[in-house]
Amino acid sequence: MLLVGILIYLLQVNLGHYYVEGVGYATVQAIVFGQLASAWLLALLFLCKLLATTVSLGSGSSGGIFSPSLFMGATIGGAFASALAALHLPLGINIPAFAMVGMAAMVGGGTGAAMTAVTMIFEMTRDYNIVLPMILAVAFSLGVRRPLSPENIYTLKLSRRGHLVPKALHANMFLVRRASEVMERDILVLPAETAFDGFRSRPDHSGRMRHVIVTRGNRIFGVARVNTGLRRGLDGVHTGITLGDVARPNFTIVHANDVGFEVIQRIWRKRAVMALVVSGRGVPRPDKIIGVITKEHVADSVATSVQIYPS
Repeated sequence: MLLVGILIYLLQVNLGHYYVEGVGYATVQAIVFGQLASAWLLALLFLCKLLATTVSLGSGSSGGIFSPSLFMGATIGGAFASALAALHLPLGINIPAFAMVGMAAMVGGGTGAAMTAVTMIFEMTRDYNIVLPMILAVAFSLGVRRPLSPENIYTLKLSRRGHLVPKALHANMFLVRRASEVMERDILVLPAETAFDGFRSRPDHSGRMRHVIVTRGNRIFGVARVNTGLRRGLDGVHTGITLGDVARPNFTIVHANDVGFEVIQRIWRKRAVMALVVSGRGVPRPDKIIGVITKEHVADSVATSVQIYPS
């Protein structure tokens, strides 16, 4: 805030006005009404507002982005038009019109709300002549911003914190949750030689569904889903088989940072009964397995994520 205060003080001392303090609507109005048309002054105000906004938001202070976007768009658009007018080109240069187009381009590119920017600026000005230039400017603004920053000003902080933001109008939040957030951690990693009868009679199963990763040597041999609640009906029965005999090879490997959409695709594509979630990269080994995801987990996660919507 000290830097912003120094900036405002210097503007007041040298130009007789604060200009970049607050929302700046007075300056925007002066540009739109043709009362402020100096190219160097408008370019300077654009740089000053950009500095004040980035310093304020970057330091963690509470502040908006919409009004500064209008200010910067109006000043840079007006400065561009004023510079063109100074060249005495045989063109009908209208500085307020350029300023309004700049406002829409800055708001649309920064926020990602293209239609909102066009509609809102038109409602503020009611100037039909700038609608087409405004649409083109917003389109180019979005086209330039997206390769530089896929996220807009509102979603950039979430993205930096590791959160994936849905781009669709209606999205299931499960699809952008990472595999490590939805996986089942209660798993067993056992060698293929383990006797099945001994396994199902273990007292720690508590009659629940167990997800077993069967290994052979230092590689993953297969997977098995065992309903240990059925052991009561098999008491006294000796099958003589091992976990290797009941294990199935139809599994797929996903990584902890993979999102739900990718996990679903791999399970469906491989026709797998479950996806094994591994940590790190390289060859998946049994000691890297940190959890599993089955179709039941997908269904449960989807059901949990839609609870926030009213019935």
